[in-house]
Amino acid sequence: MTELLAHTDAYLQEFDATVLAVNTEENAVALDKTAFYPGGGGQPHDLGWLDGKPVTKVKRQGELIWHWLEGDLPAVGAAVHGKIDWKRRHKLMRTHTAFHILCGVVWRDYGAQVTGGNMDELSGRMDFEFETLRQELVKEIEEKLNVEVAAARKVRVKILPREEAFQIPDLIRTKINLLPEGISEVRTVEIEGLDLQADGGTHVNNTREVGTIRVAGYESKGKINKRIRLEIGN
Repeated sequence: MTELLAHTDAYLQEFDATVLAVNTEENAVALDKTAFYPGGGGQPHDLGWLDGKPVTKVKRQGELIWHWLEGDLPAVGAAVHGKIDWKRRHKLMRTHTAFHILCGVVWRDYGAQVTGGNMDELSGRMDFEFETLRQELVKEIEEKLNVEVAAARKVRVKILPREEAFQIPDLIRTKINLLPEGISEVRTVEIEGLDLQADGGTHVNNTREVGTIRVAGYESKGKINKRIRLEIGN
Protein backbone atom coordinates (compact mmCIF):
# COMPACT_ATOMS: atom_id res chain seq x y z
CA MET A 1 0.00 0.00 0.00
CA THR A 2 1.28 3.48 -0.91
CA GLU A 3 0.88 6.25 1.66
CA LEU A 4 -0.28 9.41 -0.11
CA LEU A 5 1.60 12.20 1.67
CA ALA A 6 -0.21 14.90 -0.30
CA HIS A 7 -3.43 14.02 1.52
CA THR A 8 -2.06 15.45 4.76
CA ASP A 9 0.53 17.95 3.49
CA ALA A 10 -0.10 19.49 0.08
CA TYR A 11 2.95 21.74 0.50
CA LEU A 12 5.45 18.86 0.78
CA GLN A 13 7.78 19.20 -2.21
CA GLU A 14 10.40 16.49 -1.58
CA PHE A 15 10.34 13.11 0.13
CA ASP A 16 12.25 9.86 0.65
CA ALA A 17 10.65 6.49 -0.08
CA THR A 18 11.29 2.81 -0.77
CA VAL A 19 10.45 0.99 -4.00
CA LEU A 20 7.72 -1.63 -3.42
CA ALA A 21 7.26 -2.94 -6.96
CA VAL A 22 8.62 -2.50 -10.49
CA ASN A 23 6.88 -2.76 -13.87
CA THR A 24 9.60 -3.11 -16.51
CA GLU A 25 7.13 -3.22 -19.43
CA GLU A 26 5.76 0.24 -18.60
CA ASN A 27 8.93 1.55 -16.94
CA ALA A 28 7.10 2.37 -13.73
CA VAL A 29 7.67 1.92 -10.01
CA ALA A 30 5.38 1.82 -6.99
CA LEU A 31 6.58 3.35 -3.71
CA ASP A 32 5.73 2.84 -0.04
CA LYS A 33 4.96 6.58 0.19
CA THR A 34 4.74 9.48 -2.23
CA ALA A 35 4.08 13.22 -2.38
CA PHE A 36 3.00 12.89 -6.03
CA TYR A 37 -0.76 13.34 -6.44
CA PRO A 38 -2.00 10.52 -8.72
CA GLY A 39 -4.86 12.49 -10.28
CA GLY A 40 -8.58 12.28 -9.67
CA GLY A 41 -11.64 14.45 -9.14
CA GLY A 42 -10.79 16.44 -12.27
CA GLN A 43 -7.29 17.33 -11.03
CA PRO A 44 -4.37 16.10 -13.20
CA HIS A 45 -1.55 14.01 -11.77
CA ASP A 46 1.68 15.61 -10.65
CA LEU A 47 4.95 15.68 -12.56
CA GLY A 48 8.48 15.84 -11.16
CA TRP A 49 11.57 13.74 -10.58
CA LEU A 50 12.59 10.52 -8.82
CA ASP A 51 16.32 10.37 -8.14
CA GLY A 52 16.68 13.06 -10.79
CA LYS A 53 14.80 11.08 -13.46
CA PRO A 54 11.66 12.69 -14.90
CA VAL A 55 8.31 11.36 -13.63
CA THR A 56 5.98 11.58 -16.62
CA LYS A 57 2.83 9.97 -15.24
CA VAL A 58 1.39 9.04 -11.84
CA LYS A 59 -1.62 6.79 -11.33
CA ARG A 60 -3.28 4.83 -8.56
CA GLN A 61 -3.85 1.16 -9.32
CA GLY A 62 -5.50 -0.67 -6.45
CA GLU A 63 -3.64 0.19 -3.24
CA LEU A 64 -0.44 1.21 -5.02
CA ILE A 65 0.51 4.50 -6.64
CA TRP A 66 2.69 4.00 -9.73
CA HIS A 67 5.23 6.46 -11.12
CA TRP A 68 6.26 6.26 -14.81
CA LEU A 69 9.91 7.22 -15.29
CA GLU A 70 12.32 8.19 -18.03
CA GLY A 71 15.55 6.20 -17.71
CA ASP A 72 16.60 3.12 -15.76
CA LEU A 73 14.37 1.82 -12.99
CA PRO A 74 15.52 1.41 -9.37
CA ALA A 75 15.28 -2.10 -7.90
CA VAL A 76 12.65 -3.32 -5.46
CA GLY A 77 13.75 -2.29 -1.98
CA ALA A 78 15.87 0.64 -3.19
CA ALA A 79 15.72 3.95 -1.36
CA VAL A 80 14.73 6.84 -3.65
CA HIS A 81 14.25 10.59 -3.38
CA GLY A 82 11.28 12.26 -5.00
CA LYS A 83 10.75 15.89 -5.93
CA ILE A 84 7.54 17.23 -7.41
CA ASP A 85 7.29 20.02 -9.98
CA TRP A 86 6.22 22.56 -7.38
CA LYS A 87 5.41 25.46 -9.73
CA ARG A 88 2.97 23.25 -11.60
CA ARG A 89 1.53 21.68 -8.42
CA HIS A 90 0.94 25.06 -6.78
CA LYS A 91 -0.92 26.31 -9.86
CA LEU A 92 -3.14 23.21 -9.69
CA MET A 93 -3.71 23.75 -5.96
CA ARG A 94 -4.81 27.33 -6.59
CA THR A 95 -7.06 26.18 -9.42
CA HIS A 96 -8.66 23.38 -7.40
CA THR A 97 -9.43 25.71 -4.50
CA ALA A 98 -10.89 28.25 -6.94
CA PHE A 99 -13.35 25.63 -8.15
CA HIS A 100 -14.33 24.79 -4.57
CA ILE A 101 -15.02 28.50 -4.08
CA LEU A 102 -17.19 28.39 -7.21
CA CYS A 103 -18.96 25.27 -5.99
CA GLY A 104 -19.54 26.83 -2.56
CA VAL A 105 -20.92 30.09 -3.93
CA VAL A 106 -23.20 28.40 -6.46
CA TRP A 107 -24.54 25.95 -3.87
CA ARG A 108 -25.02 28.61 -1.17
CA ASP A 109 -26.68 31.23 -3.36
CA TYR A 110 -28.35 29.23 -6.14
CA GLY A 111 -28.69 25.65 -4.82
CA ALA A 112 -27.21 24.09 -7.96
CA GLN A 113 -25.38 20.76 -7.84
CA VAL A 114 -22.23 19.92 -9.80
CA THR A 115 -22.64 17.58 -12.77
CA GLY A 116 -19.03 17.47 -13.94
CA GLY A 117 -15.73 19.28 -14.09
CA ASN A 118 -12.13 19.26 -15.20
CA MET A 119 -9.10 21.48 -14.63
CA ASP A 120 -5.59 22.25 -15.78
CA GLU A 121 -3.02 24.79 -14.62
CA LEU A 122 -4.89 28.02 -13.80
CA SER A 123 -7.94 27.14 -15.89
CA GLY A 124 -10.79 24.67 -16.07
CA ARG A 125 -14.53 24.20 -16.23
CA MET A 126 -17.36 23.06 -13.99
CA ASP A 127 -20.89 22.04 -14.97
CA PHE A 128 -23.96 22.79 -12.84
CA GLU A 129 -27.68 22.06 -12.79
CA PHE A 130 -28.80 25.49 -14.00
CA GLU A 131 -31.85 25.83 -16.22
CA THR A 132 -30.72 29.28 -17.39
CA LEU A 133 -27.42 31.11 -17.18
CA ARG A 134 -27.37 34.75 -18.26
CA GLN A 135 -24.46 37.17 -18.62
CA GLU A 136 -25.73 39.22 -15.68
CA LEU A 137 -25.80 36.15 -13.45
CA VAL A 138 -22.32 35.06 -14.57
CA LYS A 139 -20.95 38.53 -13.75
CA GLU A 140 -22.62 38.35 -10.36
CA ILE A 141 -21.04 34.95 -9.68
CA GLU A 142 -17.59 36.23 -10.70
CA GLU A 143 -17.87 39.16 -8.28
CA LYS A 144 -18.90 36.84 -5.46
CA LEU A 145 -15.95 34.52 -6.16
CA ASN A 146 -13.46 37.33 -5.76
CA VAL A 147 -15.15 38.52 -2.57
CA GLU A 148 -14.47 35.05 -1.14
CA VAL A 149 -10.84 35.18 -2.30
CA ALA A 150 -10.37 38.58 -0.61
CA ALA A 151 -12.02 37.26 2.57
CA ALA A 152 -8.88 35.14 3.15
CA ARG A 153 -10.89 32.15 4.32
CA LYS A 154 -8.86 29.28 5.79
CA VAL A 155 -8.91 25.96 3.96
CA ARG A 156 -8.88 22.91 6.24
CA VAL A 157 -8.40 19.23 5.42
CA LYS A 158 -9.65 16.40 7.64
CA ILE A 159 -9.81 12.62 7.33
CA LEU A 160 -12.92 11.32 9.08
CA PRO A 161 -14.43 7.88 9.76
CA ARG A 162 -17.02 7.13 7.09
CA GLU A 163 -19.98 7.18 9.50
CA GLU A 164 -18.97 10.55 10.93
CA ALA A 165 -18.35 12.06 7.51
CA PHE A 166 -21.72 11.05 6.12
CA GLN A 167 -23.49 12.81 8.96
CA ILE A 168 -22.34 16.11 7.42
CA PRO A 169 -25.20 17.67 5.42
CA ASP A 170 -24.59 18.03 1.67
CA LEU A 171 -21.15 16.38 1.91
CA ILE A 172 -21.44 15.19 -1.70
CA ARG A 173 -21.92 18.15 -4.07
CA THR A 174 -21.77 16.17 -7.30
CA LYS A 175 -24.93 14.83 -8.92
CA ILE A 176 -23.36 11.34 -8.82
CA ASN A 177 -21.68 10.08 -5.64
CA LEU A 178 -18.08 9.40 -6.71
CA LEU A 179 -16.91 7.94 -3.39
CA PRO A 180 -15.96 4.26 -3.69
CA GLU A 181 -18.12 1.73 -1.85
CA GLY A 182 -16.63 0.23 1.28
CA ILE A 183 -14.10 2.95 2.14
CA SER A 184 -13.60 3.31 5.89
CA GLU A 185 -12.41 6.94 5.88
CA VAL A 186 -13.47 10.05 3.99
CA ARG A 187 -11.23 13.04 3.32
CA THR A 188 -13.02 16.39 3.57
CA VAL A 189 -11.96 19.85 2.44
CA GLU A 190 -13.52 22.86 4.16
CA ILE A 191 -13.33 26.48 3.11
CA GLU A 192 -14.16 28.01 6.45
CA GLY A 193 -17.59 29.61 6.42
CA LEU A 194 -18.30 28.77 2.77
CA ASP A 195 -17.89 25.17 1.66
CA LEU A 196 -17.43 21.68 3.08
CA GLN A 197 -17.34 18.58 0.92
CA ALA A 198 -15.62 15.25 0.31
CA ASP A 199 -12.54 15.68 -1.87
CA GLY A 200 -9.22 13.95 -2.54
CA GLY A 201 -7.24 16.71 -4.26
CA THR A 202 -4.63 19.25 -3.18
CA HIS A 203 -5.51 22.77 -2.06
CA VAL A 204 -3.94 26.00 -0.85
CA ASN A 205 -4.28 26.93 2.84
CA ASN A 206 -6.14 30.20 2.34
CA THR A 207 -8.46 31.54 -0.35
CA ARG A 208 -6.32 34.68 -0.76
CA GLU A 209 -3.57 32.43 -2.16
CA VAL A 210 -5.81 31.55 -5.13
CA GLY A 211 -5.45 34.93 -6.85
CA THR A 212 -7.99 36.68 -9.06
CA ILE A 213 -10.74 34.48 -10.51
CA ARG A 214 -12.18 35.35 -13.91
CA VAL A 215 -15.15 33.69 -15.55
CA ALA A 216 -13.67 33.09 -18.99
CA GLY A 217 -16.89 31.79 -20.55
CA TYR A 218 -20.13 29.94 -20.07
CA GLU A 219 -22.29 27.73 -22.26
CA SER A 220 -25.25 25.38 -22.27
CA LYS A 221 -24.52 21.66 -22.27
CA GLY A 222 -28.16 20.59 -22.07
CA LYS A 223 -31.57 21.64 -20.76
CA ILE A 224 -30.45 21.82 -17.12
CA ASN A 225 -26.70 21.53 -17.54
CA LYS A 226 -24.65 24.73 -17.84
CA ARG A 227 -20.87 25.05 -18.00
CA ILE A 228 -18.77 27.78 -16.36
CA ARG A 229 -15.13 28.22 -17.37
CA LEU A 230 -12.63 29.86 -15.01
CA GLU A 231 -9.18 31.37 -15.41
CA ILE A 232 -6.97 32.15 -12.43
CA GLY A 233 -4.70 35.21 -12.38
CA ASN A 234 -1.84 36.27 -10.11
